[in-house]
Amino acid sequence: MKQDSTRNTSYTVDCEDYVHVVKFNPFDSGDSCSLIAYGGNNYVVVGTCRFQEEDAEVEGMQYQTLRTFHHGIRVDAIAWSPETRLDAIPPQIRFCTAASDRKLRLFTSDLQDKNEFKTFDGHSDYINDLVFAPNEGQEIASVSDDHTCRVWDLEGNEKAHFVLRSPGMSVCWHPEEAFKLMVAEKNGTIRFYDLITQQAILSLECEQTPLMSADWCLKNTLKIGAVAGNDWLIWDITRSSYPQDKRPVHIDRARLFRWSRVNENLFATTGYPGKTTTQLLVHHLGHPQPILTGTAAVGSGLTWHRTLPLCAVGGDHKIFFWVTEM
Repeated sequence: MKQDSTRNTSYTVDCEDYVHVVKFNPFDSGDSCSLIAYGGNNYVVVGTCRFQEEDAEVEGMQYQTLRTFHHGIRVDAIAWSPETRLDAIPPQIRFCTAASDRKLRLFTSDLQDKNEFKTFDGHSDYINDLVFAPNEGQEIASVSDDHTCRVWDLEGNEKAHFVLRSPGMSVCWHPEEAFKLMVAEKNGTIRFYDLITQQAILSLECEQTPLMSADWCLKNTLKIGAVAGNDWLIWDITRSSYPQDKRPVHIDRARLFRWSRVNENLFATTGYPGKTTTQLLVHHLGHPQPILTGTAAVGSGLTWHRTLPLCAVGGDHKIFFWVTEM
């Protein structure tokens, strides 16, 4: 786990395969280490990370693989369950994946003998994003190119079904707004659905396309961010359905938007995976320019650490980590 100055990353982890998606566990798992999962062409690896920024006894970064799960097909998205606990006896790891065969797979493991997975069928096209209900973890929401958002129970039964007007690109579930779901569509519309009445209750407009990614700020439920075209856009939902702030950032189209989990003014965006390098930009709303620019050889996925201003991107046989200032 060396510090890698050539690509200005803070740390890197070597992987056996191309990393299509990487995801820190956003929930407290009862352990001092952070759980991270990454997906390759036919497997998911779950490991733990510890950084010198949080533990003075660690030099740089410590990474340990806990288990490799055979997946059999390329992994496109990963969501962690809040039921994942490392301090339980036995421990429980639970996560769900979306794959290129339009299926969801729910994995549950005690890191010993119990390794189960269930397959959820229903989407008729590519699944772009998925998320667990953040408090109890008893439901999973997914969005797809088939113009639907679906909510499933843990047995794979469909509990709700929202018809969209274009491909669903992102779906977010906020722990403080457990009965609402945020769905971002490629046509530039972001809608909030009431899960009890199963009706749309609010919509936001980008006024530009394609919207590729959107996120709901953990630290401030009124803040929504997205990337569409070459720009990032930020809304305060109490003020207007149009963005209050936007800026062009990626010449080659923007791909992903993720809020930091520790600071409501900090977020990251990535450019489209190009032929050679992908640009990661970390932005602070108080600064006119990005506060960090990183490059990764053909990167994919973007995820923030639960308690540190640190983000990770997957790439060719590597995960790249960047630490930023608050």
